[in-house]
Amino acid sequence: MKSINKRVLIIAYHFPPLQGSSGIQRTLNFAKYLPEYGWEPLVLTAHPRAYPKVSDDLLADIPENVKVYPSFAVDTAKHLSLAGRYSKYMALPDRWIGWSFGAVPLGLKLIKKYQPSIILSTFPIATAHLIGLGLHKITKIPWVADFRDSMTEDFYPPDRLVRSVYQNIEKKVVKNCARSVFTTPSTLEMYANRYPEVPQQKWVEISNGFDEENFSKVAHDFIENNTPSNILTFVHSGLLYQEERNPSAFFQALSELHQQGFVDGNKVRITLRASGNEDNYERDLIKYGIDKFVFLAPAIAYSDALAEMVQADVLLLFQGESCNHQIPAKVYEYVRAKRPILALTDKKGDTAKLLKGLGVKTVYDMNSKEEIIVGIKFLLEAVKSGAISPVPEEQIQLLSRRNQTKSLAAVFNDVCIS
Repeated sequence: MKSINKRVLIIAYHFPPLQGSSGIQRTLNFAKYLPEYGWEPLVLTAHPRAYPKVSDDLLADIPENVKVYPSFAVDTAKHLSLAGRYSKYMALPDRWIGWSFGAVPLGLKLIKKYQPSIILSTFPIATAHLIGLGLHKITKIPWVADFRDSMTEDFYPPDRLVRSVYQNIEKKVVKNCARSVFTTPSTLEMYANRYPEVPQQKWVEISNGFDEENFSKVAHDFIENNTPSNILTFVHSGLLYQEERNPSAFFQALSELHQQGFVDGNKVRITLRASGNEDNYERDLIKYGIDKFVFLAPAIAYSDALAEMVQADVLLLFQGESCNHQIPAKVYEYVRAKRPILALTDKKGDTAKLLKGLGVKTVYDMNSKEEIIVGIKFLLEAVKSGAISPVPEEQIQLLSRRNQTKSLAAVFNDVCIS
């Protein structure tokens, strides 16, 4: 490989101290593990004032040798609204468009000082890709665009004006970047079909994953502090969108099993952690008579959320058919937690295919009360008897963030010599 300055400028809105997004872990772990593969990361992120919520709990996970540069940024809804109202033209492509006014000048200064060989921008904040595009156009430095999931679809974003702006940005990103990175095979295929003129080598799949270091610590603490309980615990960690992850059929299944005596409210506890839409779900729990053993719990620190996964008897997953080409980041953490998974998702989607490929057989239709009843009854017995085999360790480790970062470093190397 020709001699290059192996530094990468990473443009990421999702980075500590932002709180409440699993997407933080992707960029954070890229920055953490890239030095192991010879790449020095520089992180250009947003000023914390632009974040809806902040927390210090992940700051300690940023290695000391990783340089982080917050630039001027505002949230249109928070800083530029009048009586809570603002023109949507001030929030295109998103509410953080003001970040670009600070990030591009700071990015140019960082490029002049550190001479990076690669620029990496990461979605789902479209402004991040606009910043990457601007810096690439000015400096001609090769640019890798981490889309993660799809940026646009037929009816997404739902607002037509926003969708049109997104489509325009997407076309420019695909045309100008050296590589487009996606987290699932179906999303990659969608884009390859959408842009048939783009060479195949420009499309790259790098999945999400888990950080082994985080799990090693919580697993050790669990072993040290574990006390047996006769209460069977189910846990769902993260948002339950009312459309894409609607738990209504699950609630109905629980209600029926409770009425029939299969689910004893004194021996089963179900925690829906940081689900969002709590007011609606609270009404549903009361409506179905399951509010005595199904609990809507608030958000907790990331390390505590991992500890809760490790301690659960069953981990719950919801993913509707409309998200068949997506895999929730929590799936990889669930697999590493080595607990039985009750996956309520469409069997034709990427999430189901991943789990089935790992030997997870407890996959049921999210919208079928009858299938969910079968799944719950099976798991109630299987957990008690220990009848569920864990995913083989060698398969688990292939899903680590360290391993995914190795793939990203290989992309950088390939771009720099091509």
